[in-house]
Amino acid sequence: MEANDRVIQGDLVDYVPLPTGFDPLDGLIGGGLRKTELILLGGAQGIGKTIATLQIARNVAMRPDQYAFYLSYEHTETHLMHRLLCLESVNPPEIDINRGLKLRDLYQIIVAERAKGFMGRDPGAAGSLQAILKENPKTAPALARMARYADRIILVKASPAVTTLKAIKEMTARLCDATGGNVTVFVDYLQKIAVYPERPRDENDKVTIIVEGLKDIALSLDVPVWSIVAADRDGLKSKRIHLFHLRGSSALDYESDIAIIMNNKYHILSKDHVAFNPYAAKQFRDWVVWTIEKNRAGRAMQDMEFQLHGQHFTFDPRGQKVQQQLIDDKVIES
Repeated sequence: MEANDRVIQGDLVDYVPLPTGFDPLDGLIGGGLRKTELILLGGAQGIGKTIATLQIARNVAMRPDQYAFYLSYEHTETHLMHRLLCLESVNPPEIDINRGLKLRDLYQIIVAERAKGFMGRDPGAAGSLQAILKENPKTAPALARMARYADRIILVKASPAVTTLKAIKEMTARLCDATGGNVTVFVDYLQKIAVYPERPRDENDKVTIIVEGLKDIALSLDVPVWSIVAADRDGLKSKRIHLFHLRGSSALDYESDIAIIMNNKYHILSKDHVAFNPYAAKQFRDWVVWTIEKNRAGRAMQDMEFQLHGQHFTFDPRGQKVQQQLIDDKVIES
């Protein structure tokens, strides 16, 4: 009855997907993220999982009626804010690299401005961080862009010791109450979530508890949940990482609605392609292949590629389907 009444009143939020801002990803997963769904993002260290996840959280928060709840077990809120400033400096999807800030540039500006304030003056006159960023011509545009969504992206430094599934669920429930349920949860990353007081038998058992808990949060609170997942040792050694290489993969495969795996394009190009034109192949080092390996809403095993601008913590969200032949471990090993 409640669902029927909401449709009659024109409230279709439960039926309209939330775009990630990445094309063609949105088109391949049915338009974007949906409530009650668990989306997993896996890949090797340094491939860009956090960059992609934070960028999608930012894209969600840019919508005036949506909130992004970003829990990081890896980085502080301040570091994530600095990453967002670097991202905003190139203004995706415009990607104006000439105006791009790197973390080193940002730190130099902050230190230099603070030093000026201390020279011969009262330390209190040195200026706040926000004042420094607002007054500097290199950082002001990025700060202004961040201000458009700053109150709708909630960054939390989680603890592997105390930030449990129960804690995540309670925080998400409070946010849902405060925002009318318009919350998307982002977790970086799944294996770091504390499972206390449960005592899992091994790593696979722990992952099973966590992934079932995240799916429960998505279903019971009626929100999308996006989580980064680490690869196991075999996956890190393989030429191309797949869903079955993620730690605790059987539970991950069963509980997830969408699973996306990231690989560096240059590393997974067909050997024939690289041998044919090794110089052309090198241009793909900055491109990351996103493969939809599970997709309850559509076709799976879809490869798309996005260019990574790692120094500015951003992907160009204007991607494309992969045109070249890629390797596949399952083919190579047979």
